Parts: sequence; C-alpha cells; structure tokens
Amino acid sequence: MKVRNGALSTMFFMPAALFMLVFLVFPILLLLRDSFFHIDLMDPAAREFVGLANYIDSLSSKRFLTSLWNTVIYIVTAVGVEFLIGLTLALLLSNAFKGSQILRTILLTPLMLAPLVSGLIWKFMLNDQFGIVNWTLYKIGIISDPHQILWLSDSRFSLLSTIIADIWLTTPFIMLVLLAGIQGISKSLYESADIDGANKWHKFRYITIPCLIPVASVALLIRIIDAARTFDIVWVLTQGGPGFSSELLSTYMYKTLTRYGQVGHSSAMAVIFIIILLVLSSFFIAKIWSPRKKNA
Repeated sequence: MKVRNGALSTMFFMPAALFMLVFLVFPILLLLRDSFFHIDLMDPAAREFVGLANYIDSLSSKRFLTSLWNTVIYIVTAVGVEFLIGLTLALLLSNAFKGSQILRTILLTPLMLAPLVSGLIWKFMLNDQFGIVNWTLYKIGIISDPHQILWLSDSRFSLLSTIIADIWLTTPFIMLVLLAGIQGISKSLYESADIDGANKWHKFRYITIPCLIPVASVALLIRIIDAARTFDIVWVLTQGGPGFSSELLSTYMYKTLTRYGQVGHSSAMAVIFIIILLVLSSFFIAKIWSPRKKNA
C-alpha cells in the first residue's frame, strides 16, 4: 500500500516537476551559459567566450550601480510603507465594526487590477497638465500652481511616482496577509493577558507582534521579490527616465537586451540579480523557520 501511495504521489508531482524543469531550471541554465559569452544577435551561432568579462563590466558600470541603488530605494521605501499601512489597516479591520466588510472590499479593489492598468491610471493622475494629484494639492494650498510638480518628467520625483503607484497597488496584499495572521492568533492568549492586567500596547507588543513574525516574514519575502522585479508600473510611467533617475534593474536589463542587443551583458546582470534575490530569500526563510525551531 505504501508503494502504491508513493507511486500515486509521484504521478501527481510529475506535471509540476516537469513544468519547473522546462520553464524554470532550463531557462536559468541557458541564462547562466549566455552570461559567459559575447553574442551577436545578427549571427547568434557566432559566440565568443569572454569568461567573467560580462560580470566585471556589469559590476563596474555606473549605470548598473545606479539602477541597483534605485532598486534598493524602491524596495525599501515601497515595501516599508506598504507594511506599515497594511499592518495599521489589518489591526483596524481585525476589530469588527459596522461597515468593516464594505471597507475591506473597497480596500482590496486595487488587487483586482493588473500592474499595467494601475500604471496607466497613475500616469493620468500624476500628469502635470490635467492630473488630479496636482489639482488636489493646489486646492488644499500645498502648492501654488497646479502645474508646479512634474511628477513624471522631473528626476527628483520620477522614482517617487513609481513608488506611490506600487504602494497603492500592493498594500492590500500586505493588509490581507497580516489580517489573516491576526485572526489566526488564539483568543485565549488575549484573555490570559486581560486577566494579568495587560493593556492594549502590551498585548500588541508581546502577543500580536511575536505571533505575526512568521506570517509577516512570508509577506515581506513575497513583496520584496515582487518589488525587485517590478517592470510594468515603471515602464508605463517613466520607462526609467528622465535620464536614469527611475531606472530599476528590471528596466535596465530589458533595455540592454532589446535596445542594445547585448545578450551576454544582460544575462550576467540577470544572474547577479538572481543571486541577490536568493540571498534575501535565504535570510527571510531563516527568520520564518527560527521561531518554529524554538517552539519545537
């Protein structure tokens, strides 16, 4: 019976394993191979082995370092703000009140939109000629001219514009995950804290936060990886401009491959990008599993 169950499990696992092999492992191996070659798109068969030259060129490129730094700013700012707002909303909605279900539905609306659509919406809203954002800031007296802030064409605001659009789009995801985590905390813990005379701050600090760490780590890991590979929103809003002020690694790799035809260079940057994400993933996975080991 065990053999049959094992064979049945293998049979169900094989389609997923085959999918991963064809669409994940094989492309990564090709990517790794291409990163060591100089490839001419006019004659792809004519490959020139260059060793680590593509990696050295990438790491020593000012534009690569600029896009890497922009990506770090994008991730830290967007994910940080999303987590704070998402946690606040999750705590608010965890206490059922009249209209909380309707409010939750409204807050989850951005999740129903594709990043491309979200980018187009914010492109119109941030337009310096007729955008509602500048008009609202003008009406409440923050700016003196409705055309004062050039959100998408000023290097001081271009990266911020993409971050704002990302926060609006994906904060509901963080809120939803944290809300599920809060609702999964045993009520007996809070009842015991009430008996001991704990106030709301003590319950939040010593019960809610520790119990949320595994859930929050998973949410942050997913969002960091998702934010790191963001392309749609940035491309629709600024295409990495003006100049390179809002260029992320994803847009720079895309331009390197499609506009400049540098297959080996773009492949090397992609490999470096994957390594960075693997390091981040390992850190968060360690954070997720450490509380479980302590409890065991």
